[in-house]
Amino acid sequence: MSLFTTSLNSGSNGNCYYVGNSREAVLIDAGISCRETEKRMKRLGLDMKIVKAIFISHEHGDHICGAEALVAKYKIPVFITPATIRNSNLRIDNNLVMNFVSNKPVSIGKLSVLPFRKQHDATDPHSFVVSGNDVSIGIFTDIGMACSNVIQNFKKCNAVYLEANYDEDMLENGRYPPHLKKRISSDHGHLSNRQALDLFIQHKPSFMTHLYLSHLSKDNNAPEMVKELFSAHAGSTEIVIASRYKETPVYHITGYGQQYFTEPVAYGAASQLSLF
Repeated sequence: MSLFTTSLNSGSNGNCYYVGNSREAVLIDAGISCRETEKRMKRLGLDMKIVKAIFISHEHGDHICGAEALVAKYKIPVFITPATIRNSNLRIDNNLVMNFVSNKPVSIGKLSVLPFRKQHDATDPHSFVVSGNDVSIGIFTDIGMACSNVIQNFKKCNAVYLEANYDEDMLENGRYPPHLKKRISSDHGHLSNRQALDLFIQHKPSFMTHLYLSHLSKDNNAPEMVKELFSAHAGSTEIVIASRYKETPVYHITGYGQQYFTEPVAYGAASQLSLF
């Protein structure tokens, strides 16, 4: 009745999210190097051997730059749309490339991964909800607006990685050129703190235990500020910042509550299952 999850990295410098049970797991995006992915998972006590698939949200470099090396080393299948791989320049063995279709769940062992379309300035962008053991975890980053797909799937989740990319005043008054400010704040850019907060306040289900604020801008946001903003409205939901510099602890998400672990835990080992 639970899933384990961590953000290995979240930001414009690289995105990679882990969701799994005690026997199999998936990575959503592979935007940090193979070596860094291995190092961070090892620190957390996570084993690459139980990663059974990588799902790619879109072709931007901060979501795919580690994919080739991970796939070549571990022979992990990559689930990606045909349009995204055409525009990605990824060189992956065709036997390991798997397509997915919007709103059609993909089974990975006892996990179910539901892709759905989102608004972003990429060829065929998708977000995902990973479900198993009566728990659902969403990965909703790189979205320009909270469209109906995002809202519908947000309501299903026990935990969500939700983009809170920028503070509107910091972006407006910051050093970015006008064209970049326009791109970020457009309906196909990134979600602001205010937009993310509106989604959270209006559509958070009562059973959501964790909200991971994700893909924060280095220049146009402040982790302490955005955490304080959301915490004022969180109720029983724990607010966590998904760092752009390091992995989060592994969180154990259940339908009845939650735990998290700051020390490495061997999730694939039968001797550890009694901990949960």
